Amino acid sequence: MNTKILALALAGSTVALSACATDGYGGGYGYSSVGWGTPYAYDGYYDGYYGPIHDGYWGSDDYFYYRNNDRDHRYRRGDRNHIMRAPPQGQHNYQPFRGEMRPQQGMKMPMWRGGGDHDGGGRGDGRRPGRGHR
Repeated sequence: MNTKILALALAGSTVALSACATDGYGGGYGYSSVGWGTPYAYDGYYDGYYGPIHDGYWGSDDYFYYRNNDRDHRYRRGDRNHIMRAPPQGQHNYQPFRGEMRPQQGMKMPMWRGGGDHDGGGRGDGRRPGRGHR
Protein backbone atom coordinates (compact mmCIF):
# COMPACT_ATOMS: atom_id res chain seq x y z
CA MET A 1 0.00 0.00 0.00
CA ASN A 2 1.24 3.45 -0.80
CA THR A 3 2.72 4.94 2.40
CA LYS A 4 1.36 8.37 1.53
CA ILE A 5 -2.21 7.02 1.44
CA LEU A 6 -1.67 5.16 4.69
CA ALA A 7 -0.25 8.24 6.40
CA LEU A 8 -3.20 10.35 5.24
CA ALA A 9 -5.70 7.73 6.36
CA LEU A 10 -4.11 7.43 9.79
CA ALA A 11 -3.85 11.18 10.25
CA GLY A 12 -7.38 11.72 9.00
CA SER A 13 -8.87 9.09 11.28
CA THR A 14 -7.40 10.44 14.49
CA VAL A 15 -8.25 14.08 15.07
CA ALA A 16 -8.40 17.41 13.17
CA LEU A 17 -7.30 19.55 10.22
CA SER A 18 -5.80 23.01 9.73
CA ALA A 19 -4.48 25.17 6.85
CA CYS A 20 -4.69 28.39 4.92
CA ALA A 21 -7.89 30.08 6.02
CA THR A 22 -8.72 33.47 7.39
CA ASP A 23 -11.82 35.43 8.23
CA GLY A 24 -11.49 36.83 4.70
CA TYR A 25 -13.26 33.77 3.32
CA GLY A 26 -16.65 35.23 4.19
CA GLY A 27 -17.62 33.04 7.13
CA GLY A 28 -17.26 34.36 10.63
CA TYR A 29 -15.39 32.22 13.11
CA GLY A 30 -17.71 31.27 15.93
CA TYR A 31 -17.45 28.94 18.86
CA SER A 32 -19.19 25.61 18.75
CA SER A 33 -21.54 24.90 21.63
CA VAL A 34 -21.41 21.15 21.16
CA GLY A 35 -19.75 18.75 23.53
CA TRP A 36 -18.41 15.28 22.82
CA GLY A 37 -21.13 13.87 20.65
CA THR A 38 -21.61 11.46 17.86
CA PRO A 39 -18.60 11.21 15.55
CA TYR A 40 -18.89 13.11 12.28
CA ALA A 41 -17.56 11.07 9.34
CA TYR A 42 -15.96 12.72 6.32
CA ASP A 43 -14.22 11.73 3.11
CA GLY A 44 -12.82 13.32 -0.02
CA TYR A 45 -9.72 13.69 -2.17
CA TYR A 46 -6.61 15.61 -1.11
CA ASP A 47 -3.34 16.52 -2.84
CA GLY A 48 -1.23 16.92 0.33
CA TYR A 49 -0.77 20.69 -0.06
CA TYR A 50 -1.48 21.53 3.61
CA GLY A 51 0.53 18.64 5.03
CA PRO A 52 -1.04 15.92 7.18
CA ILE A 53 -4.67 16.52 8.08
CA HIS A 54 -5.69 15.51 11.59
CA ASP A 55 -9.47 15.81 11.16
CA GLY A 56 -12.14 18.05 9.70
CA TYR A 57 -15.63 18.46 8.31
CA TRP A 58 -17.45 19.61 5.20
CA GLY A 59 -18.96 23.04 5.94
CA SER A 60 -22.34 24.36 4.89
CA ASP A 61 -20.52 26.27 2.12
CA ASP A 62 -19.20 22.93 0.70
CA TYR A 63 -15.58 23.70 1.61
CA PHE A 64 -13.56 21.32 3.78
CA TYR A 65 -12.48 22.72 7.16
CA TYR A 66 -9.53 21.00 8.79
CA ARG A 67 -6.94 20.97 11.57
CA ASN A 68 -3.35 19.73 11.23
CA ASN A 69 -3.14 18.47 14.82
CA ASP A 70 -5.22 18.04 17.96
CA ARG A 71 -3.71 21.18 19.56
CA ASP A 72 -5.40 23.44 16.97
CA HIS A 73 -8.55 24.98 18.44
CA ARG A 74 -9.94 26.28 15.19
CA TYR A 75 -10.64 24.73 11.84
CA ARG A 76 -9.32 26.37 8.70
CA ARG A 77 -10.93 26.34 5.29
CA GLY A 78 -9.12 24.37 2.61
CA ASP A 79 -9.11 25.48 -0.99
CA ARG A 80 -11.19 23.48 -3.49
CA ASN A 81 -8.09 23.13 -5.65
CA HIS A 82 -6.50 21.00 -2.92
CA ILE A 83 -9.41 19.23 -1.17
CA MET A 84 -12.36 17.90 -3.18
CA ARG A 85 -15.44 15.79 -2.49
CA ALA A 86 -15.48 14.04 -5.88
CA PRO A 87 -12.57 12.33 -7.60
CA PRO A 88 -10.74 14.93 -9.71
CA GLN A 89 -10.79 14.24 -13.43
CA GLY A 90 -7.42 13.89 -15.14
CA GLN A 91 -5.36 14.84 -12.08
CA HIS A 92 -3.36 12.03 -10.54
CA ASN A 93 -1.75 13.70 -7.52
CA TYR A 94 -4.90 13.40 -5.37
CA GLN A 95 -5.38 10.60 -2.85
CA PRO A 96 -8.67 9.55 -1.24
CA PHE A 97 -8.99 10.26 2.48
CA ARG A 98 -11.60 9.53 5.12
CA GLY A 99 -11.93 9.87 8.84
CA GLU A 100 -14.13 11.09 11.62
CA MET A 101 -14.05 13.87 14.18
CA ARG A 102 -15.90 14.67 17.38
CA PRO A 103 -16.85 18.31 17.85
CA GLN A 104 -15.54 19.72 21.12
CA GLN A 105 -16.93 22.55 23.18
CA GLY A 106 -15.08 25.80 22.58
CA MET A 107 -13.76 24.86 19.14
CA LYS A 108 -13.93 27.49 16.39
CA MET A 109 -15.89 25.72 13.66
CA PRO A 110 -16.93 28.08 10.85
CA MET A 111 -19.80 26.91 8.63
CA TRP A 112 -20.48 23.87 10.88
CA ARG A 113 -23.77 22.18 10.03
CA GLY A 114 -23.40 19.04 12.11
CA GLY A 115 -27.05 18.71 13.08
CA GLY A 116 -28.80 18.07 16.36
CA ASP A 117 -27.82 20.66 18.94
CA HIS A 118 -24.66 21.55 17.00
CA ASP A 119 -24.11 25.27 16.60
CA GLY A 120 -21.19 26.44 14.50
CA GLY A 121 -21.91 30.05 15.25
CA GLY A 122 -20.75 31.12 11.80
CA ARG A 123 -22.62 32.58 8.89
CA GLY A 124 -24.20 30.06 6.58
CA ASP A 125 -25.99 28.16 9.32
CA GLY A 126 -29.42 29.56 8.50
CA ARG A 127 -29.25 32.45 10.98
CA ARG A 128 -28.64 36.11 10.43
CA PRO A 129 -25.00 37.26 10.71
CA GLY A 130 -24.02 38.43 14.17
CA ARG A 131 -26.29 36.07 16.09
CA GLY A 132 -25.20 33.13 18.17
CA HIS A 133 -21.94 32.47 19.97
CA ARG A 134 -18.98 34.64 18.97
